[in-house]
Order: sequence, then C-alpha cells, then structure tokens
Amino acid sequence: MTRPTLGVCYYPEHWPESQWAEDARRMSALGLTYVRVGEFAWSHLEPEPGAVDATWLRHAIETLASAGLKVVLGTPTATPPKWLVDSMPDMVAIDEMGRPRRFGSRRHYCFSHAGYRRECIRIVEALARRLGDHPGIAAWQTDNEYGCHNTVLSYSASALEGFRDWLKERYGDIGALNDAWGTAFWSMTYRSFAEIDLPNLTVTEAHPAHRLDFWRYSSDQVATFDAAQVDILRRFSPGRLILHNYMGRFADFDHFKVAAEHDGATWDSYPIGFLSERREREPEHAAHFVRQGDPDFQAFHHDLYRAAGRGRLWVMEQQPGPVNWAPWNPAPLPGMVRLWSMEAFAHGAETVSYFRWRQAPFGQEQMHTGLLRPDSSHDAAVAEVSSLVADIASLGTFEEASQAPVAIVFDYPSDWAWRIQPQGADFNYSDLIFETYRALRRAGLTIDILSSRAEDWSGYHAVFVPGLFAWTRETLKALSRFEGVTIIGPRTGSRDRNFRIPDDLPPILPEHILNARVITTQSLPPEVAIDAGGRNGHFIRWFETLAHGDGVEPVFNTPEGPGLLRQDRIRYLAGWPDTKLFDRIVADVAADTGIAITALPDGLRRRELGSWRFWFNYAPTPVDIRRHGAKKPILLDGPVLKPAGIALEQRG
Repeated sequence: MTRPTLGVCYYPEHWPESQWAEDARRMSALGLTYVRVGEFAWSHLEPEPGAVDATWLRHAIETLASAGLKVVLGTPTATPPKWLVDSMPDMVAIDEMGRPRRFGSRRHYCFSHAGYRRECIRIVEALARRLGDHPGIAAWQTDNEYGCHNTVLSYSASALEGFRDWLKERYGDIGALNDAWGTAFWSMTYRSFAEIDLPNLTVTEAHPAHRLDFWRYSSDQVATFDAAQVDILRRFSPGRLILHNYMGRFADFDHFKVAAEHDGATWDSYPIGFLSERREREPEHAAHFVRQGDPDFQAFHHDLYRAAGRGRLWVMEQQPGPVNWAPWNPAPLPGMVRLWSMEAFAHGAETVSYFRWRQAPFGQEQMHTGLLRPDSSHDAAVAEVSSLVADIASLGTFEEASQAPVAIVFDYPSDWAWRIQPQGADFNYSDLIFETYRALRRAGLTIDILSSRAEDWSGYHAVFVPGLFAWTRETLKALSRFEGVTIIGPRTGSRDRNFRIPDDLPPILPEHILNARVITTQSLPPEVAIDAGGRNGHFIRWFETLAHGDGVEPVFNTPEGPGLLRQDRIRYLAGWPDTKLFDRIVADVAADTGIAITALPDGLRRRELGSWRFWFNYAPTPVDIRRHGAKKPILLDGPVLKPAGIALEQRG
C-alpha cells in the first residue's frame, strides 16, 4: 500500500535567494512533497575549474527541507560548463555527418570520451561528499534525459577507439567478426580491428550488422556512464533512491540495462507535445485529442517504465500546460493535468512531479508553462493540482500494481534493427508495439510490459511478441515453459543476433513449438492493403507468406495465404493488422483464454489497480461509464464523465 505524492522541478539558481523561502512555503501549502533541483547547475557549482562551491545549493536544500519538502538532487552532467568544453574540445559528440555538437544548449558531450567521464566522476563525487548525507535529500537523479536531442550515437574519435575495443572483446579475433557480419558481401573483409571505421559517411547504407553492433556499443556506453555515477552515490549518499528520468517514445539505448542499477524508473510525460509531433502521421486522431493527448500514450510509458523499474515508477516531469518544443503547443483541456496525474497513480506510480514551479522569463524554455507564471501568480494547473491533492486525501492509500492478465514483450535492440533495415518506409517497431498496446487497451484490458530478458511469463493468460528481431535466450526459455497463449509476429525471429536471415528460415522455432516458416515478405505502401479473409479488417504496412506443416491450422486466410496460424498454444500473425483486424484478433485471444474484455468507445479508457478500477475520459464529449460495465459505488466524477473526467469503482 502507498499514498501517492506530488512534486515539482525547481531551479533555485534562476531566482534570488530572498525568494526561495516563499517558494518553498507555497510548494508545501499546495500539497507537494518532492522538489527536484540541481540537474543543470554545474557552472553554478563550479564557476571556475576546481572551484567547487555547493554552499548556495546547501542553502536551497535546507530552505526546502525547512518547509517540510524532500529534495531530489540531480547530478549536473547533462550541462558541462563552457570552460570544461574549451579545455577538451574533443569531448563533444559528433553527429552522423561528422559535425561537432557545440556548446550553447545542453547534452553537448560524447558518452565515450574518457576525459569527460573523469570530470563527471569528479563533480558527482564532490557533490555527494558535500551534500550526500544531508537529511533533506531523499533521492538522486543521474544526469537528465539520456540521449535527448539524438545524442546516444556519437561518431567521434573517442567512440571509434572505444568501438574497436568493444568489438575485440566481443569477437576475440577478426575472423570471427568477418564471419558474424558476413563481410564477404561487397568485399568488406577486415584484416584487423584497427581497420574498422564507424558506420557513417559511407557512399550508401552501411552494413546492417556493423550498424547494429555500433548501436549496441553506444547503448552500453550510456549504461557504463550512468553506472559510474551510481557507484559514487551509493558510497557517499547511502539510503537514498537513485533514479533517472527517461523520455517518451525514445528507444536509442536499452533502458532496462540502465535502470537495473537504479531503485526504480521515472519518465517525463508530455502528452500534448508528443501528440503534436504525430500530427502528420495521424491527422484526424491528433485533431480529436489535440488538447488531451493520445489516450494510450501515457499509459504505455507508465507500464514500460514500471517494468524497467522492477515495479517502482515515478513521473519526474509532468506537463502542466503548453510546452515550448512541439510544432504546435495548445493548452490542455481543463482537467487534463489532474487526469494525467491520476492515471499515473492508477498505473502504480508513487510520485508525479510537475515541470516546472515557475515559468522561466529567459532562455530556450521561456515559453514552457509552469505552475506559476513569471510574475509568481498561479497558472491554470495549480487549481487542478489542488483538486488532485483533495482526491488523493479522499482515497487514502493506493494498492500496488498487481500482475495484469496480458503482457507485451518489448526489446530495445529490435527497435534499432528495424530502424536500420525497415524495408518499408512506415515500418517502425515502436509503432507496432504501441498499436498492439492500443488494441488491448481498446478492449478494456490492463497490460504489463515485459523485457525480452524476462525468463518467466507464468500467470499471464496471453503474451504478445510482435516484431522481435532476434530471439533472446530468456524469451525462448519463457516461451517454452509458458502455459498461456503466445501471439508472435509479424517479423519475430526473422534474424539472428548478427543480423543474418537464418538458414532454417524465420521464425527459427522448433517444429514442436511452431511447424511453420516465413517464405516471402513484402512491405505494403499506404495504397495497398490485404483483405483479412472477410474478417472486417486488413493487413497494412507488412505481410508475410507462410508455409506450414502438420499440427498447424490457419485461423483465417487471406487472398495471399494464411493471416494467422495456430499450433496448440502458439499463434503466428502474418502481418501488421489495421485497427479493425487488431480488435478482432484481441477478441479471439480473449475467447481462447477466458479473459473478460469490454470494447470501449474512442477516448474512454480504464485501468485496474488492486481492488479498484479507474476510468478516464480522454474524449471531448461526456461518456456514461455504466454503459460500458461500470457499477456502483462510483467515486470521484462518475458515472457520467465529462471531458477529462475520472471515475473509480470498487471491483468485486
């Protein structure tokens, strides 16, 4: 059981010290518990090389703590100061075109640069030694939004040196690398690791296995960069949570590996900002939810990062109003800040923290709304936060998230592989995962996300494995022991770890598990769809021609072959379903497994948390949830939910 808490991001270095105490008083009066500080403050902590002075930060922490607030202290390594960049100009990342990512914004460093790592260790240790035992510090945040602004992949001299060492450790000798990569193609054979360059600035596309290994190397650099900070914080500030704030729709490194060293996972939730970015791809959908955000986007990331955090989830930055970075930045529909926050708690979040306390009147983010305007008056979100505080008080403690009936396997290397070789301009692994999640949410289901390194799927009725690039040892082990229904494909198991099509043809499963093979694949342009055999739906974007043997039966056929195969508890999906076909497949799986589903109207979503069922109305019109299975007693706003309304019912 837990009582949800609220927080805010605050930058004391932006405001006069005479203002801090009043800010802290108002934060506490609003009902906030946590305040994140310090993650961009390196030049204020060390204005001159070696002159570390955290006196002002200690004063800020003590001011906040005196008001009853708990501090989340960020390590400042996302914004190295100008003097440091000038002292080692080669520490900056190099983009794919060979251009340096210069000083003047943030995240201007290369993860592979040994000198910069030493400087990060030095400043983090200095900070932890000076402040790590302060009773006001409850948690640490390492760095800020790893990889933001496309900064995971750096094509620097440091990355080249590190990549060659990484390859030598991985393969042992150059012959093994040549064999694994298949460098016989286009006469790409290497005589030594010293001959290998980074996979950029090639005449046409670089070798896919080369690119994938460089992505793996780069992801590992993020993990080891973070682990060095974690080690320091564990030594000099024991007993505090260690967290990192991940981003939405971002898969450039393996978040499961980084989060394995932490005490949970947090992410930065900007629903309208992300919806605006998808406007060109889904214009009607974006128009319908322009001031609410996608009904499933936040939920998916709550479940993904709860999985990465091994059950422990925070939202470190929650959008409180218009942001500054999307193509268009409308204001949230009244009530949405409250809804987004409560939905996070319904997915098991412990804390939701708003970005930011006061809107900055200067700098790149001056158009980003805060809880306060630049003149310190309340902005619109303050009333919603006050309402949420009352809601939390009325509900008391929340149960912890329990296992859902269904799960989806998510794998970061699969995202990299299918960006390297999409084969179709609109084939995107993260989109395929998200469309699977959407279909399950439309059926009223609560969903878990599983890492591809999860070895045990027991307790689930059904597990979906869409688009898994290469089988992991753990996933095969889980699949072989799983007693529920597994839905794999499309494109699952279509390569080995070295980006080769297997000699035995995909999906590389033993015949006793699935006696079927993929013999042809095709990516489908937008004007082409394959009818799903009278099932009121189509395959779009991708389709595979399947051959099968004894023990396998088609669940349905298309004019171009089986659309879905069944062998005992295994299903293989031949393509990318459209919305109608996805809904039909989910309904069939529910019927096979005994899962109770409820088809929900556009914008209405629900989520179960222990003995509670939460209802959320993202639609721009009212919805009576009793027509969709809700029963009395109904708490909060129900049973007729206005736009941005929330209801809660006691189950069973």
